Amino acid sequence: MAQLLVEGGEPHRNLERAAQMIAQAAQQGCELVLLPETLDFAWTHPSALTEAQPIPGEFSARLCQEAKAHSIYVCAGLTERAPDGRVFNAALLISPEGEILLKYHKINLLTVEQPFYEVGQTLNVVDTPLGKIGVNICADNYLDGLSIGHTLARMGAEIILSPSSWTVDYSLTEEDDPYQEKWVKPYKILASLYNVVVVGTTSVGYIVGGPYEGKKSVGCSLAVAADGIKAQGTFNEFAGELIVADLPRPHRPERGTAISEKLRQRGYRFDELL
Repeated sequence: MAQLLVEGGEPHRNLERAAQMIAQAAQQGCELVLLPETLDFAWTHPSALTEAQPIPGEFSARLCQEAKAHSIYVCAGLTERAPDGRVFNAALLISPEGEILLKYHKINLLTVEQPFYEVGQTLNVVDTPLGKIGVNICADNYLDGLSIGHTLARMGAEIILSPSSWTVDYSLTEEDDPYQEKWVKPYKILASLYNVVVVGTTSVGYIVGGPYEGKKSVGCSLAVAADGIKAQGTFNEFAGELIVADLPRPHRPERGTAISEKLRQRGYRFDELL
């Protein structure tokens, strides 16, 4: 989990830091590195509306280059300008050969980000030697968006990767950690119900520009498996760091209605929202 300082409107500086984190992860023997949401321009920075790049494009090419150079899977959030001019909050999964295996557009957009990004319309899971990997983004894992994670699990995902940008008011400190209910709870719901691993990496730093100016991203990246929290980043707006976790591949033999039966055995109620 490459918990990265992301500066608003500074894509080249941000990508350089991302490249350093990718190299560091590879040097420490990691097979996959997960970077934050919209690491190019930062989440809801106004420059994204005019300067977003296509995918494939300049910024995705840099990440593909680093993945290939270090022979490592890279999952990262970028801002995408689609051919029709629309802008999306996107996430990529890139192979160690530098190929884009999966591209996803965020679905559960916060009201505050809707002037910046269009709603995504697809979900995908891809087979890799590390396991079946699904990708979503940040608020897709809110309790009110958890159906997205349910669907990825139904599609066979064993690992759900979630580039994120968790933000709080500037006055909050580590002692006021608000993330237990907001993030740990939904991650644990998915992980325990389906025996999947859910991993979210978030940015750090103060937000400059856009509707959240003055707030801060505070890290607290998170990896959760069926048996609980496996790794967690520092809760601090200055805590740019690489968090290394050993996450065994879950065994998920059930498919289709067999998943439903397993959920029933665990007491899951299909007539309730969660």
